[in-house]
Amino acid sequence: MSGPLLTQGVHEALRNAARTGSPTLECSLDLRRSTARVEVDADGWSWQGRRYPYLETCKDRTIYYWAEDAFQSAARFTTSLTKLVPTQWGPPTFEIDGIKMHPTEHVSPYSDAERKVGLIQPRGKRILDTCGGLGYTAAACLKGGAKQILSYEKNEDVIWLRGLNPWSPESGGALTLAHADIVEQIITMPDASIDAILHDPPRFGIAGELYSQAFYDQLARVLKRRGRLFHYTGTPNKLTSGRDVPNEVAKRLRRAGFTAELNGDGVLATKTQ
Repeated sequence: MSGPLLTQGVHEALRNAARTGSPTLECSLDLRRSTARVEVDADGWSWQGRRYPYLETCKDRTIYYWAEDAFQSAARFTTSLTKLVPTQWGPPTFEIDGIKMHPTEHVSPYSDAERKVGLIQPRGKRILDTCGGLGYTAAACLKGGAKQILSYEKNEDVIWLRGLNPWSPESGGALTLAHADIVEQIITMPDASIDAILHDPPRFGIAGELYSQAFYDQLARVLKRRGRLFHYTGTPNKLTSGRDVPNEVAKRLRRAGFTAELNGDGVLATKTQ
């Protein structure tokens, strides 16, 4: 994706520059990865030799991308509404049917991914990234010196969002991204072929199979002895959900052959057998 990305804040800044008669504006058109100089007038704005219009309606919590001759919302509805959502930090999150996939209130999703990845000590390791999402954990693995990252993403719409998102890493080199269901693919993987695992699934109500004993047994099978696994669970409210998901996960991981302890918003486990 090489065209401009707009958020409500950037669009308002463009409009304000036009209203005050400023001929140019310094702003970001790639969700704060860089700064661009934009030529502004009352009828629209120009960037890299191309002319763009103002939006009639620019909504909050929405990212717009340029599609041939108009700005479109970075969202798709195939089996569910999958939407790229701006954050105060720059790197966006995404939502599936209104459920946010990253904690963003107090931390950047990029920084959050780096913390999780640090727990598995990625340097020199072959890492399984079970639910790739926007690729932030894969990016942190690359930054941390991982030897190889095998990343899987089942949702085609999420992969499409990655193509729009300038913060998502491109597949290639040490990173391999497969559009596939890890539940099906892990069965084909050799025993003890992975050094460390990052498991960041959607919540239990959406993808219960990724919390099953059978799947955890497969994670243990492909992981080398003493290999580390970080399993993101979030912190669901036990009073409203009726479940203690982090402790349920820890118990199942122990049955699969791990030591497991709650760590922040997930479970950190080490294969013992």
